[in-house]
Amino acid sequence: MGKEAQIDTLPFGERVNIGDVSVSLHPAGHLLGSAQIRLECEGEVWVVTGDYKTDQDPSCEAFELVPCDTFITESTFALPVYRWPAPATVFREMNQWWRLNQAQNLTSIVFAYALGKAQRVLCGLDESIGPIGVHGAVEKLNPHYRAAGRPLPSTLRAGAETRDVLRGQGLIVAPGSAQNTPWIRRFAPYSLAFASGWMQIRGNRRRRALDRGFILSDHADWQGLLATIRATGATRVGVTHGYTDVLVRWLREEEGLDAFVVPTRYTGEAAELSAEAPENGEGDS
Repeated sequence: MGKEAQIDTLPFGERVNIGDVSVSLHPAGHLLGSAQIRLECEGEVWVVTGDYKTDQDPSCEAFELVPCDTFITESTFALPVYRWPAPATVFREMNQWWRLNQAQNLTSIVFAYALGKAQRVLCGLDESIGPIGVHGAVEKLNPHYRAAGRPLPSTLRAGAETRDVLRGQGLIVAPGSAQNTPWIRRFAPYSLAFASGWMQIRGNRRRRALDRGFILSDHADWQGLLATIRATGATRVGVTHGYTDVLVRWLREEEGLDAFVVPTRYTGEAAELSAEAPENGEGDS
């Protein structure tokens, strides 16, 4: 954020008054510290979720359901095709892939966003299999997760000094931008994977020339979105950032709710979705 940034923090659940509105923050489960915003005025409650997921994740605070009258939800993966497997299943497959690569003397490299997704991947790895390396962009953020008590395994900064330890035996977590760079070539031969909800669509894996795609998202899937909306008890639902029209139509026609689109106030979303680009931490991490 820069040294000049003015940042006031607020513990989860603590209320402050801004004019006539009572404001509080509640865990969104997207990544460490991510928050929903609850606003109450004259007995009416609105909740703005930001990005969120409801799956259990040891790398961050669990999602908190906040009852409300009006619910403003994201819709990054608001299509019926997006239905996530159990995270435990995904990590079991990832660790097995790592073992198989070891048997072939291949370095396992998992691409994941440096903030949020990378730390979630690290928490799911079996460090008894071998050494775990991280790209510098990931290493820069890991100390903050460790300081917050999140169970990250021991890691090595992946580079020239650790190349011989990691090559052929280790698993390295790196941002997708590291693909096809001189940095990654020092660990060859390797097998490449990406951890993202976008891996639900096989064409995304092929376009990125990946050996494996692990379906692991820091956003709610189709069923998760619907279940959360119902559980809030909200009668009005605003939908933003994603497949807004699809979700609004479903909520109106199938759920009988007063649903409406909330336009996203920044650029890039339309291009990202049309290209089915990997999620950010969780526009996925």
